[in-house]
This record gives sequence, structure tokens and C-alpha cells, in this order.
Amino acid sequence: MHQTDHGPTVEAPARRAAPPTGLSPSRAGDFLTCPLLYRLRVIDKLPEPPSPAATRGTLVHAVLERLFDSPAAERTHERALGLLRPQWERLLGERPELAGLFGGAEGGAAEPDGAALTRWLADAEKLIGQWFRLEDPTRLHPVERELYVETALESGLLLRGYIDRVDVAPTGEVRLVDYKTGRAPSRDFEGKAMFQMKFYALVVWRWKGVIPKRLQLVYLGGGGDVVSYDPDEADLRAVERKLMALWETISQAVATGEFPATRNRLCDWCDHKASCPEFGGTPPPYPLPLAGPPAAGVPAGGVPAARDGSAPATRSDEDDPAAVAPQGSDEHLSKES
Repeated sequence: MHQTDHGPTVEAPARRAAPPTGLSPSRAGDFLTCPLLYRLRVIDKLPEPPSPAATRGTLVHAVLERLFDSPAAERTHERALGLLRPQWERLLGERPELAGLFGGAEGGAAEPDGAALTRWLADAEKLIGQWFRLEDPTRLHPVERELYVETALESGLLLRGYIDRVDVAPTGEVRLVDYKTGRAPSRDFEGKAMFQMKFYALVVWRWKGVIPKRLQLVYLGGGGDVVSYDPDEADLRAVERKLMALWETISQAVATGEFPATRNRLCDWCDHKASCPEFGGTPPPYPLPLAGPPAAGVPAGGVPAARDGSAPATRSDEDDPAAVAPQGSDEHLSKES
């Protein structure tokens, strides 16, 4: 779950620590941003409270998904706004602790603060209105929405994730679409922002044997924008090499327990400062068996070169806040692990 530090702390049931079994775009990004964050989320499975921003992202995604249940001519702005309250009630029913975001007690013992909830829903309405200025749902005919994809590479690495929308043209070309509730990155950071979509394109290619014609990020924040990229086979092979090199590094870290903390601009929104040495905290005892020191030439927590000699993409230089939004400010409640 992507987070900010503005929500109330919510106790969640403890989950048993376990080694990672594959990669999603979110968790790959966690490791590249801060290996310790990856460990605390994926291995220790420490609970994190929901945030208004992440929950709003979830709500907007749900509305846009459900809007396509209606016939094309009925996919109006008014219909979408009419879905907001029912979808919020559905989320609240599934996650009663979300009431705490607006002054309510977990489990619904107290009503959410009316004014705060109204403002929050108004912000969601603005994002939906922005989407209608960017795309015309009456002309779209997605074949899949919120599609879970998973494939194993020849190396055995399992890749998985959720694609917001899959469009297929009458001529057969495939377009993968992802909604972002944050603002678009600057031009210098568009390539790094597209990493998630190239990840999905690789999964679809290895799964179905089809290279998507277009990858599209629809940014609903700020002034709104659509960023597109047309991948080719060379692009996806390069992404595959980088992910395999990243997985090798993660596997070394899992074996040795070495997950160094990396201070970065997202630290201000991190829920795990109490477990982070960069902020005077102490990580919990490593819960998995240790296999020994790192292999020669691979620094603990470092990223080795890919097999073709090129370094995997890192996020150490992604200091543009539009390119890497704070946890939860540009995403919905993550289902990826």
C-alpha cells in the first residue's frame, strides 16, 4: 500500500515473513529507491496505514473501471460522478478502517467528518473531470480493465502486476493504459516514468507473444496530460535484462539480509522511519535464514551490471517530484507484492 504520513495509524493483522517470489513494478521501484523499504514491505510485511491520497486514487480507478460497464453512449461525466459515492461506500465496506481518514473510528463506530469527506470527494470529482477532458469514453472499447498479468521469464523470474486498461484496435494493435492521479513528470523524466508500462509490455509480450503497439500514461493531476510511447522488441529485451540483473541483486540481499537504507526525497512520506537507521531507528531482526556473505563483486544491496554490460535503470537520480511522487500521492492502494 502506498502511503503518506498524514493518516492515522491503523493496526493491521501481522503477516508471516516470507522471501519474495517475483517482481511487480511497485516492488521493483521500492528496491531501486531504498532496499530497506523493499525489505520492510515485502519480507517483514510491516503494516502501513492508508492515506487520503492513495485511497482517492483507488476510488478514481474504481469509478473509471465501472464506468465502462455502461453502454458507450451513457458513459457521461454525470454518470461517472454518480458512481463516486457508491464506490466509496463499497470501499468503506471492504476496508472499514478507511473511515479513520476523515475522523471516524475504525469499524464505523463514528461517522466520518462530513466536511473533510466532502472536500476529499470534491478532489476526486476534479480528477474525473480532468479525465473527460483527456479521453472520450464513448469512443473507447477496452477489452480488459484492471487486468492481472503474470508470466515467468526463461530464467524463472516471475513478473506480475495490474494493468488499468487494455484497448485493442479493430486492426489488432494493443494499447496498454495506466491512470495516474498525480501530475505528469517533466520531459526529462518521462522515460523513467514509463518504466512501469515497459514492465507491463514485457509481461504481455512474454505471456501472449504480442508486443503492445502503444503504452499510455494518463495523468489526471495538475493540468492533465497523456504521455505515450511505442515500444519495440529491443526496448523490451533491454527491460528484461535489467529486471533479471535487479532480481539477482535482490536475491543476494535476501540471502545475506543486507538491505541498506537509502535516504531520498520520498523519506518525508515514509511510514518506517522508526525502523530506519537514517532516522535513528533500528530495523527489526531479519526474519529469514542467512545464507552467507554477498558474492564477490556484488556489494550488499548494490545493483550489478546486466549481462550485456549495461547498468540496470536506477532511481537515484529521479529527484523530480513529478517523476517519482510521494508514496500514495499518485497511486491507488497497491495490490502488488
